[in-house]
Amino acid sequence: MSRNAWFETVAEAQRRAKKRLPGPVYAALIAGSEKGVSLDDNIAAYSELGFAARIADHHAVRDLSTSVMGIDISLPVIISPTGVQAVHPEGEVAVARAAANRGTIMGLSSFASKPVEDVVAANANTLFQVYWSGERDEMIHRIERAKAAGAKGLIATLDWSFSNGRDWGSPQIPERLTLGAAMNFAPHALPRIPWLWSFAKTFKIPDLKAPNLKPRAGGEPPTFFGAYGEWMSTPPPTWDDVQWLREQWGGPFMLKGIGRVDDAKRAIDIGATTISVSNHGGNNLDTIPAPIRMLPGIVDAVGDQVEVVLDGGVRRGGDVVKAVALGAKAVMIGRAYLWGLAANGQAGVENVLDIMRGGIDSAVLGLGRGALSELERDDIYVPDDFERER
Repeated sequence: MSRNAWFETVAEAQRRAKKRLPGPVYAALIAGSEKGVSLDDNIAAYSELGFAARIADHHAVRDLSTSVMGIDISLPVIISPTGVQAVHPEGEVAVARAAANRGTIMGLSSFASKPVEDVVAANANTLFQVYWSGERDEMIHRIERAKAAGAKGLIATLDWSFSNGRDWGSPQIPERLTLGAAMNFAPHALPRIPWLWSFAKTFKIPDLKAPNLKPRAGGEPPTFFGAYGEWMSTPPPTWDDVQWLREQWGGPFMLKGIGRVDDAKRAIDIGATTISVSNHGGNNLDTIPAPIRMLPGIVDAVGDQVEVVLDGGVRRGGDVVKAVALGAKAVMIGRAYLWGLAANGQAGVENVLDIMRGGIDSAVLGLGRGALSELERDDIYVPDDFERER
């Protein structure tokens, strides 16, 4: 008898992804940097927070909807942009369809494996993500292409210092799947027959190119590592550069990677619509605190001047409710949906979003609230030494 494709927790999706994917591909999803302190803290921090549950006057129906960057969504969970998704042949298109089917936003990385046009066609509520990378005219070309495709907002990710050494070793991922690279990768891939077969059925090998970075002058798009090299060699942006980028876009604009109050205030000054409190999933400079620790101080500092979302370590609906109670408008998830994608394609991503919705609803019910908007800090037990503010 075949195993039920449905899974009941994100942890189970992760176990299935690990079993299905070649070792280096799974390791690339885990990622992290240096000792992995931030990577671990992103998840562990939620366990330090508790719920102040109520036992009566519960609401039979709960409203879990909210809005982010002017887009109404059915639950406070949106898809965080992640790079080339070679875990499944349909990649970001499958994720976009899943998000659309569950009434939420798709975040698409400029390093993605699928063109922005295809992703927007699958989910009209798509936000396009960029790094400060390359010459200004190329940046304009990229965001104009995204705007023409119908992307509704821009995410500028700045929380990266190229600190990528890992004490446990980094996965060996080829830049291109040449014959030689395929031979070297074969010992990892051949034992993973279901993963191999999913690509074999499409008569295509995993594409490690970044089509959304195709040059203005035409030609082939860069490989993921080629794009990464351009990004590394581009001088880091100033605040004036970030304001210029926001002005070029001219619409809803999220600045991702905020971890300090002064940066949050500067984001307001340059006209950001939304800020994402994030440490890049623990993949940046190690020992940056978990975003949930930094969230309350930032929310207090910015008030209602800008929307605040949180990205980092979310694995269950209860985590989402804790973040919203501490002031986030919504959360962004990354690894959680990638594990769902690896485990069962589009249905696996929908499964993850359903898990999130169920956990959110249970927590809102237990807290005696009738709507997400009613959540308050008094609903959460926060240890005295929990928060980090700078």
